[in-house]
Parts: sequence; C-alpha cells; structure tokens
Amino acid sequence: MTTEVATLAGGCFWCTEAVFVELKGVIAVESGYIGGARPSPSYEAVCTGTTGHAEAVRVTFDPAQVSYPDLLDIFFHTHDPTTLNRQGGDTGTQYRSAIFPNSPEQAAAAKAAIARNQADWDAPIVTSIEADAPWYKAEAYHQNYFANNADKNPYCSVVVAPKLAKFRKGYAARLK
Repeated sequence: MTTEVATLAGGCFWCTEAVFVELKGVIAVESGYIGGARPSPSYEAVCTGTTGHAEAVRVTFDPAQVSYPDLLDIFFHTHDPTTLNRQGGDTGTQYRSAIFPNSPEQAAAAKAAIARNQADWDAPIVTSIEADAPWYKAEAYHQNYFANNADKNPYCSVVVAPKLAKFRKGYAARLK
C-alpha cells in the first residue's frame, strides 16, 4: 500500500485529530507543531504564541481510499477557516488555519480547495498555505487526546465533541 501525508492546522489539534482518526482511508494521525522558528518546542512554549508554530496534525492516509482533495474538503468543513489566528475561544497564531503541503501537487490542490470551498462560507477563507517545515511531534499526552480524555476534560465535551458530531453527521458514509 502506498501512503501519503497531509499536514493541517485547524486550531486546537485535539479537535482536528479527533475528526481524522475516524475517517476511512486514514492510517494514522499525529498531533504536533509546525511552522515556527524554535527547534523542538514544548506545548507550553507553543501556547505562548511566540514560537511561530501552529498546533497541527500529520495525517497518514491511503490515497486509494481517500484523496488529498477529499481530506482538504473535510478539513474546511470541520473548522472555521475564516477566522484569523482563532478557533472559537482559542486565540493566537498557534491556532491559525493553515495547510503545509509537502509537494507542488499538494500546494496546487490546497489552492484549488480554498477556491472550491469559499462558496460555503460568508466570509473570506483566511487559511494560509505555508511551506513544509520541520515537524515536531507533540508530547505523548496529546496523542489520541479526545479518545483518552472525552469524559475527563470539559474542553472535550464543550468544544471537541460538537465538532466531531458535526463531522459524523455530514460524513457518515466515510467513517471507519
């Protein structure tokens, strides 16, 4: 099986990870940090908004089961790509909406996805397309966060669960 990787920042990585782990064709989802200047940043450092990193996910997928353009469409429908450096109550550049293509083909697909999805929003999409950059895996407790903390952290029930419910309803046929 051939796999590809998509790197997406849609605000809090807990929300983005929870969506993509349930999608058919997704092999793995890893939460981490990308797009900043500081090597090996910690969660605490990224949360200050001074490192330049975004909370993001690396989605390893089977393109025979789910295409990169399909991943991007789901990305645009499961977060608000019209708010600059903000997702709900989370504010700062670390919560920006961004795509980090790892090839010219992914960059072209990202541009096309922005144009294709703009009609679904009343405000302009502000999602940035940024150069691929060093990836730093987030601390172990961030991996599979929603699955491990849905009943322990109120953020999960108030923020993550509604996004996941919207995804499940809109993409029921695409769930694992």
